[in-house]
Amino acid sequence: MTKQFDAIIIGAGQAGPPLAGRLTAAGMTVALVERKLIGGTCVNTGCTPTKTLVASAYAAHLARRAASYGVTIAGDVAVDIKAVKARKDAVSGKSRSNLESWLEGMERCTIFRGQARFESPHEVRVGDDLLSADRIFINVGGRALVPDMPGVGEIDYLTNTSILDLETLPRHLVIVGGSYVALEFAQMYRRFGSDVTVLERKPHLIAREDEDVSAAVRDILEAEGIHVRLNAECISFSPQGTDIAVGIDCRSGDRELLASHVLLAVGRQPNTNDLGLDQAGVETDKRGYITVDDQLRTNVPGIWALGDCNGKGAFTHTSYNDFEIVAANLLDDDPRRVSDRLPAYALYIDPPLGRVGLSEAEARKTGKRLLIGTRPMSRVSRAVERGETQGFMKIIVDADTREILGASILGISGDEAIHCILDIMYARAPYTTLQRAVHIHPTVSELIPTVLGELKPVDQ
Repeated sequence: MTKQFDAIIIGAGQAGPPLAGRLTAAGMTVALVERKLIGGTCVNTGCTPTKTLVASAYAAHLARRAASYGVTIAGDVAVDIKAVKARKDAVSGKSRSNLESWLEGMERCTIFRGQARFESPHEVRVGDDLLSADRIFINVGGRALVPDMPGVGEIDYLTNTSILDLETLPRHLVIVGGSYVALEFAQMYRRFGSDVTVLERKPHLIAREDEDVSAAVRDILEAEGIHVRLNAECISFSPQGTDIAVGIDCRSGDRELLASHVLLAVGRQPNTNDLGLDQAGVETDKRGYITVDDQLRTNVPGIWALGDCNGKGAFTHTSYNDFEIVAANLLDDDPRRVSDRLPAYALYIDPPLGRVGLSEAEARKTGKRLLIGTRPMSRVSRAVERGETQGFMKIIVDADTREILGASILGISGDEAIHCILDIMYARAPYTTLQRAVHIHPTVSELIPTVLGELKPVDQ
């Protein structure tokens, strides 16, 4: 017997639960389907657990540097990796249980546990239950991409998910990939006490960033003893006793590394392959991402795709914004679009990188006349007082419109200070509005007006 609802939401990540809340508050009956853990990637295997681990790693790092602040710690600083994991599990578990309690107490919302598969554009099967609705929202997220490298099927590799279950410290962690996930785990485990090697096939780390940002990030990591190997075109694996032999073709350095653990961090893929999308006629691109328009509608009327599975963003904040866009258009008569969104994100190494808008390289490609201002964090009082002066600020401005095109803040509180610039960009206000603002001293943000006051034209 078919169970009829006003809406079906497949996936309980960052967009699904708040959408259920809005739809039920509007009087609709909602079926929320989740095959694994409520909260999706962010709560269970992404933001919440990893940033909890980053906090533990920072505590260990700061303790080792205590003498530079005039603080004496007797004996060596030791990391209890089981206690670190227990803390991570507790923080993540509490977030998940709070979300579960909210959903379970939500009127007109029914939770179904299991794998969802389309049987038609308006029917979804979950185990023995056949659900039907005129509106279906797909919020199934993504997972780690496992590259087709020689020998990868012969080893017990780690992903961003399975590494969270480790209760022993790797002797030598080799990380394949040189972008955001890879670098956060690299610094984290180095601070926990592991030897760490990062293998990146491109000429520099975090390839989407400007080369000055990439070089500064590399300097930060290498200063902590992390080995970075670039131009790693050919990588292979083979078991060697209890270890893993990692073959590597680089322009310099050893051709083989002996790892106790290997983490694959080369990208993500959407969880769309087992949804039966063909039964509903929903189109995907060649990588499996669901094709959507500017309001997140698929090619099939009455079906939307939100979050990581639509390829429009790979962050918690973009997934949540997808919910806001859909809810505003459906319920509030408030037209909102994905194209209204500015690209903004952070890399949570220490110190963090905050980014918004265009990189310098991207801005130069526009052909616009540019103004660029920079300042090293060593000339920021707050950074000096904290003894954390690595990194720099960079702001890019359109010389003709005076609008800010983009910015990078690599340094202490860079992930927070970047929002000063982000908000001005959303307001479409000229940079002079921010330049003339009076910020609080001593903060990192107070130097943003100073940088804007020292803008210089650049050659195209």
